[in-house]
Parts: sequence; structure tokens; C-alpha cells
Amino acid sequence: MVGERWRARPPTRERAGAGVTSTTAAPDDGAVIEPPPPGPTDGRAARAARTRQAIVDGLLSLLEEGDIQPTANRIADRAGISLRLIYHHFGDLESLFRATAIRQAERMSTMVEPIDPSLPLDERIDQFCAQRARTLEWITPVRRAALLHEPFSDELRRARDAFGRAGDREVATVFATEIDRLPPPDDDEVRSALGMASGWNAWDALRSSGRPFDQAAAVVHRTVRSLLAP
Repeated sequence: MVGERWRARPPTRERAGAGVTSTTAAPDDGAVIEPPPPGPTDGRAARAARTRQAIVDGLLSLLEEGDIQPTANRIADRAGISLRLIYHHFGDLESLFRATAIRQAERMSTMVEPIDPSLPLDERIDQFCAQRARTLEWITPVRRAALLHEPFSDELRRARDAFGRAGDREVATVFATEIDRLPPPDDDEVRSALGMASGWNAWDALRSSGRPFDQAAAVVHRTVRSLLAP
């Protein structure tokens, strides 16, 4: 948790705690946070944009290394900037959370490839489960850090919910043939079960119980396969 309230200016004696973020997010009920429209392209604006990205990337790198409560000082050191610049560019935690969620969504978009829904079922299951396992493992450090602040942050809850909606849409698209042939309410129940079985909460439970990556991935694969068995 943040040990001291985020301030508009850096403290003089104690270090202010910095925030953490989550996965893809949305400003309202959409699926993904969209970056703000481009601002002025003059040198000053470009430098400001680079500094903001350095702050966000510095925060993410610390979280990924296991520092789930990085201070503003550590973020500044990692970003290679002065502490005061963090407060200049992010006057409150929510603005930092939002910017970091946008950056996380951008990074994740480079990892996820669309799966052809016309492929044979076994191939779709293999591709879907392998990609999910890699993605869920990758987001775990940031996701665990976000849990500390999520109860108190609208931005982090939006990020969490948006990530869940995106995952549910992928399930519905990749396995549309199998789900659509089911009668109600079976279709909705199977769709929801697939989303839960391949979601982060299930993955974290498997990994936290001591299962290595390959075993956790095998459990997800077996569960998805069982739910889609003819």
C-alpha cells in the first residue's frame, strides 16, 4: 500500500509512496484505454511525453522485478529523472494508474495474436491455452501489485474489468462454433466457465499453490478441453 498520501509536490523529509497498476483498462465501459489524442509536437511537449513514458516504464519494470510497493524515489531513479518531475507530471495516484494502464495495454497488444476461429478445435485449444498461459504469467507481477490499491482506485478497477471483458470476448470468438451450438442456458454457462478457467484468478491460484508453469498450463488446457468436449 502507499505509505503516505500522494502529494502535488515531493515531501521534504519522507519519501512518498508510488502507485501500482494493472492490466488493460478502459475510461468507462469500453475494452481498452485509448491514449489521449496527440498534443503539440514542439520540443517541450515531446520531452514531457518522453518523461511521462519513462516514469511509467520505470514503475512497470520495478513491479516486474517484484518491488510491488515502489517508492517515488525508486521510480525516479529507475526512470533517470528527478523526484520532482514525478509530481509535476502525475499530481495524483489515479493519473499515474491510468497512464500505466494505457502503457500496459500497449505492451500486451504486442503479445496477443488473433486465433483463427475456423481452425480445428484441437488447434484452437492449443493456441488459445498456450497464449493465455504466457500472457497470464507475464501480467502476474503487475496484477498482484494492483491488488493492493484496487479497492481504493476507480482506475484500477476499470483496468481489471476491461481486461476481463477482453478475455471473455476472446473466448466467445475463438470458440463461437462450439458455444453457439449449445442451447440456453448451457451456452452462457460454458462461456463463463471457459472465461473463469482461463482467467488470471485461476492462473494465480495454480501458480501460488506451487505448480510450475508447465503444470499450471496443462491444468488450464485440460479444463478448457473438457468444457468443449463434444
